[in-house]
Amino acid sequence: MAIFLDETSRVIVQGMTGSEGQKHTRRMLAGGTAVVGGVNPRKAGTTVEFDVPGHDEVVSVPVFGTVADAVTATAADVSVVFVPPAFTKAAVIEAVDAGVPLVVIITEGVPVADTAEFFSYAQAKGVRLIGPNCPGIISPGRSNVGIIPGDIAGPGPIGLVSKSGTLTYQMMYELRDLGFSTAIGIGGDPIIGTTHIDALAAFEADPQTEVIVLIGEIGGDAEERAAAFVRAHVTKPVVGYVAGFTAPEGKTMGHAGAIVSGSAGTARAKKEALEAAGVAVGKTPSSAAALVRAALAR
Repeated sequence: MAIFLDETSRVIVQGMTGSEGQKHTRRMLAGGTAVVGGVNPRKAGTTVEFDVPGHDEVVSVPVFGTVADAVTATAADVSVVFVPPAFTKAAVIEAVDAGVPLVVIITEGVPVADTAEFFSYAQAKGVRLIGPNCPGIISPGRSNVGIIPGDIAGPGPIGLVSKSGTLTYQMMYELRDLGFSTAIGIGGDPIIGTTHIDALAAFEADPQTEVIVLIGEIGGDAEERAAAFVRAHVTKPVVGYVAGFTAPEGKTMGHAGAIVSGSAGTARAKKEALEAAGVAVGKTPSSAAALVRAALAR
């Protein structure tokens, strides 16, 4: 199985006709994702032709004027957002109003006030958001929504949830011979739609997932809250890695705008909280991968 995304998922791309949208739609199609439409009000009624590796014929994807039109025509149940930050709030709200149950927001630089508004709106409507400022989600061999390279690893028993896009790719590469049920990059912005805890709960309930990998970063208390959830609710082995052991105090670091003040938000504090909850924590991605291998061998 997989969490949030599988081979039955029908995906539309908001912003598919832009350069980034087209590039990543082609990659999603190459990975077997059922991309059933794009959305652009100015290009409604047209199609975009994709020369997709592994396909003998060009793949034609229709463009719709609204998300509602796309959902009516295609029965889409996932939308991925590749639109500029200034238009992201409107795009997400449009997808929520159209009844799309899962919206993946790749865009970075979205104003926090906008995220707060559309997150609250989506939550009230029962819509799951992933992101913003995230690489997306992949269930290898089933579906891939976002910008995670689809050929890093195949299906397997590991569930991965990460704040960092780059570390998502690295951990998948480190464990590529074992494979993943689902890997999800939740993003590192101050407000995000899906949290470590949401993913941990889903992986705990997923029969394919045998070991869970949690990747965090300095700043905030998300990892400490995740540790408390693991202690109370997770029975499967969990392996952690926290980026930022060498970050200086009082300095803003990284895409998340993380800031370390005293002991609050440090990698060491997060490592200690996770270890107190029974999570094995690696000091490097490679050492974390070794801990995953050991957990699977038990």
